[in-house]
Amino acid sequence: MKFDATQVKADLIHWLQHVFATNGPTCKAVIGISGGKDSTIAAALCVEALGKDRVFGVLMPNGNQHDIACSYEVVKCLGIAHCEINLKTAYDYIVDEIEKNTEVSLQTKINLAPRLRMSTLYAVSQSLNGRVINTSNLSEIWVGYSTRYGDSVGDFSPLAQLTVSELKQLGHTLGLPPYLVNKTPEDGLSGKSDEEKMGFSYAVLDAYIRTGKCDDLQAKARIDALHAQNEFKRLPMPSFPYPGTL
Repeated sequence: MKFDATQVKADLIHWLQHVFATNGPTCKAVIGISGGKDSTIAAALCVEALGKDRVFGVLMPNGNQHDIACSYEVVKCLGIAHCEINLKTAYDYIVDEIEKNTEVSLQTKINLAPRLRMSTLYAVSQSLNGRVINTSNLSEIWVGYSTRYGDSVGDFSPLAQLTVSELKQLGHTLGLPPYLVNKTPEDGLSGKSDEEKMGFSYAVLDAYIRTGKCDDLQAKARIDALHAQNEFKRLPMPSFPYPGTL
């Protein structure tokens, strides 16, 4: 099926209006603004659906963020209220406290920042009578490219069924600055782009998701392995099936 960005934009705006009407008719949409396309597009959709006065952006660098200017460009472009909360002090303190008891792995350090960001987002959201917008896209979800209980959670997830390629089309339809829509995706933590870390391009991944075909057998094997390996991130938390439960 051909992707119709104009229709999807209209449908997403209607969907956001509906979920807020039924789950928080007076609430603000609270979004972590990274400066990347996902949070930019999600924020733009919320502005279209709710009005800019009901959208609040939270910038959360961990020390120095090399592209923090992009985050400020997003909130300026959309005209939304925002704040900057630097996580560096809290991040360093937690790492130091853990290191008093055990060695802290590199992966732990990489995933701690997004988990702190989500805790911060929920703290701001609760203080503002808000709802947290998850900004994960289908491409990331498919291969588990997210931090569990970090950027993988939220109250509403408008982009979860759209690939990176489709989001770029949507971003252009929303009239967002091209350099923000086309910006190379990166986690801002490892120093590498998403594609460098994954070992294949989003274009290859997106085509495989939508068509089931992938001519690059090495990339196909890698995608399939990541999809299976990260299934636990897509499933609800397992719970004991107590037979006495009604």
